[in-house]
Amino acid sequence: MTAPLLAAAVFWATFPLAADVTFHKDIVPILQTRCQGCHRPGEAAPMSFLTYRETRPWAKAIRAAVLSGKMPPWFADPRHGKFVNDLSLAPREKEILVEWVDSGAPEGDPSQGPAARPFTEGWKIPNPDVIFEMPQDFPIPASGTLDYQYISVPTHFTEDKWVEMVEVRPGDRGVVHHAIVTAGAGAEGFSGRQYLAGYAPGMSPQIWKPGQARLIKAGSYLTFQMHYTTNGKATRDRTRIGMIFAKKPASQQIVALSSSAYWFSIPPQDPNYRVESSTMLREDVHLVGMRAHMHLRGKSFQFRAVYPTGESEILLDIPRYDFEWQPYYYLETPKLLPRGTRIECTAVYDNSANNPRNPDPKAEVSWGPQSWDEMMIGWFDVAIDAAKSSRLLRGFRGAVE
Repeated sequence: MTAPLLAAAVFWATFPLAADVTFHKDIVPILQTRCQGCHRPGEAAPMSFLTYRETRPWAKAIRAAVLSGKMPPWFADPRHGKFVNDLSLAPREKEILVEWVDSGAPEGDPSQGPAARPFTEGWKIPNPDVIFEMPQDFPIPASGTLDYQYISVPTHFTEDKWVEMVEVRPGDRGVVHHAIVTAGAGAEGFSGRQYLAGYAPGMSPQIWKPGQARLIKAGSYLTFQMHYTTNGKATRDRTRIGMIFAKKPASQQIVALSSSAYWFSIPPQDPNYRVESSTMLREDVHLVGMRAHMHLRGKSFQFRAVYPTGESEILLDIPRYDFEWQPYYYLETPKLLPRGTRIECTAVYDNSANNPRNPDPKAEVSWGPQSWDEMMIGWFDVAIDAAKSSRLLRGFRGAVE
C-alpha cells in the first residue's frame, strides 16, 4: 500500500463516515457522561436527553451549543488542574455530535446502545440515608426584595456522623439564589458553625473520595441560610438536604475555608475592575476542591497557591465566569499545601454597559447580599487528618453569598 493510501486508511479508521454515526451507538454514551446529569426530568436543564424522541428535536441546538462552547457548561482553563467532575467534551466527542446532526441525526439500532444510566429519582446522589427539609413551605411573592432566611432543623443524631455524600436541592430553583447548610450546636445563629453543603446554579453534589467525609457532631442542628429572589411569579419553596453516611469513621475530615474580599468599591462603567484576596494556611492540608462566587458583574476568577518557598502555582483559572453556572471544581488528585501556603484569589468585574447582565452600569457597586450588589468569595475545601485536633476547625465565619 502506498503512503497516501495508507494515510487515507488510517484517517477513515479514526474518523468514521458521518452516515455511520447514530444516536444509540455513538451519541447516547456522550449524553450519559456529559449531559444527562442535568438533562432529565426534575433537574436543572429545561429539556430531557434520555431518549431519542426527547433529544432529536434539539439536534441543531445541540450542534450550535457544542460549537460555541456554551454546552456542556465547563469554564475552567484546561491548562491548570485536572478535575474529576470535568464536563467538557473531548475533541472527538464534539466531532461525533456535529457529524450526527449534519447527517440528519439518525436514530440507528437501539440494541447497539448502552444500558440506560441509573438515576435515583429526585437526587443526583444515590438514595440518601437521611433527608432533612425546611419544616414548612416558605412563600415567595411575585416581586420585591427578601431578606436572608435562617431556618434551623434538629438532626436528633445520638452519635457523630461522617457524611461522604451530600446534596442540597431547592424546592423551586427559579427563586433560590443560593442555599447554605451549616451544622453545629444549638438552633440559633449562623457564625461559628461548620459548613456542610450548599446550592447555587451549577453546583454538583459533594461526593468525597474513600476515607474522606464531613463530620456532623451528635445533637447538631442544621441551619438553612436561604437567599430568595423574586421572578414575577408567586411561589413557595421547601429546600431539603440528603446525606449518605460513611460506613466507618473517615481518616480525613473535609473542612470548608475561603479567601474573600469584603471591602471593595467597583467604579461605574469600569469594564475590568480587579479585586484581590489572600488566606494563609496554618497547617498542612490537602486541597480537594474550589468554587468561585461573584454576582452579575463577575467576569473572571483565579485561584493561586503561593508556597513558603516563594514559588506560585495557578490552581484554577476561570477566564469566563458565569453567574448561572457556579460548580465546585473537584481535583482528580488532592494537592498537598504545606503550612504557610497562601491561597490568593483574583476576581475581575465588568461594570460597563458592554456587560449584558449588568443591572446598572452607572452604579458604584460594593459588597452586598442581593444580585445587583457584588461579592468576592473563593471557597475551597481541604482534607485534614481526622485523628488530630485542627486549628482550622474554627467554625463557619458567616461569609454569605
